[in-house]
Amino acid sequence: QVQLVESGGGLVQAGDSLRLSCAASARTFSTYTMGWFRQTPGKERGFVAAISQSGGSTSYADSVKGRFAISRDNAKNTVYLQMNSLKPEDTAVYYCAARLDTALTVRVPGYNYWGQGTQVTVSS
Repeated sequence: QVQLVESGGGLVQAGDSLRLSCAASARTFSTYTMGWFRQTPGKERGFVAAISQSGGSTSYADSVKGRFAISRDNAKNTVYLQMNSLKPEDTAVYYCAARLDTALTVRVPGYNYWGQGTQVTVSS
């Protein structure tokens, strides 16, 4: 069982930056592929970014490429999402997820564990 706790959300203005963190309880954190997803009311949860176990491979949704960066620190059992040049359409609850597989995936069912989410609100 893995517990994931997100932090770092908040209210910012368009063009600002935020860094989200996700702390994992797993002793074997480095064996999990990690992902970030986001969801707005009335919409399905959507893929944002994913990172491989070692951090050597990453994947991004087209809507965030060039603005967001996912990274991880296996010594600290933490994955990060650096969000730059934020836009009002980035407003959502952001979720961290862990996957017991080496392959990066954009699919929500592909992840085994989820955090509770952190709200990001970008004002225009």
